[in-house]
Amino acid sequence: MIGGLVGEQLDARTREQVLDLIVEKGPVTATVIARILKLTTAAVRRHITILLDSKEIMEMEPAQLQKRGRGRPARHYVATPNAHTKLPDGYSELAVKALGYLGQVGGGEAIDSFAASRSREIERRYAPIVREAGSDPKVRAQALADALTQDGYAATVRDIGNGNFAIQLCQGHCPIQEVAGDYPQLCEAETQAFSRLLDVHIQRLATLAGGGHVCTTHIPVGAPVLRSASRATRRK
Repeated sequence: MIGGLVGEQLDARTREQVLDLIVEKGPVTATVIARILKLTTAAVRRHITILLDSKEIMEMEPAQLQKRGRGRPARHYVATPNAHTKLPDGYSELAVKALGYLGQVGGGEAIDSFAASRSREIERRYAPIVREAGSDPKVRAQALADALTQDGYAATVRDIGNGNFAIQLCQGHCPIQEVAGDYPQLCEAETQAFSRLLDVHIQRLATLAGGGHVCTTHIPVGAPVLRSASRATRRK
């Protein structure tokens, strides 16, 4: 009996880890999750089936993914809004309701003022961490992502191509996505704070509040190398 309870607890914990990885790295395959957790792909798929049944994750449509080679594309999974409601947030439900009430009473100007205040707070919180990372934009972005993850944002840095031209800062969870859906200036203020922290012009491509499966920020990290210039260099 005791052994059975322990087994159930371990099973539930593993399923939480699978969900956490889907939130953080989605769209992601069962094979990738299995490699990270050092489990068999079959074991991961069993947990994925349960998470699909509970509507905490969903399979991403093939049309939304980049085209692969021949053969059937691997199944990729992302978290659903239902999963985000179960994740720990830096903002309590009461705080989210308070923001909604602030918007109703004070209108857009009140939310704008709050957004500006939050932007400054983001800078104050993460500036020392980013500064300590040095001047390399990729290293600075990774330091920011690590700090955001510690605060519950499930953030990762992903290369675009070979990563020499641009990277993406992806946030798999957002503590204020519920209220940000009604007040997008909160997302805009966060983007401005990230831009100042990284000291580069960045572009927000998608947000959880706007219906995306992840908040995605495009960050340029260097000028592209012209092929003609590369060939000329080799000829010399």
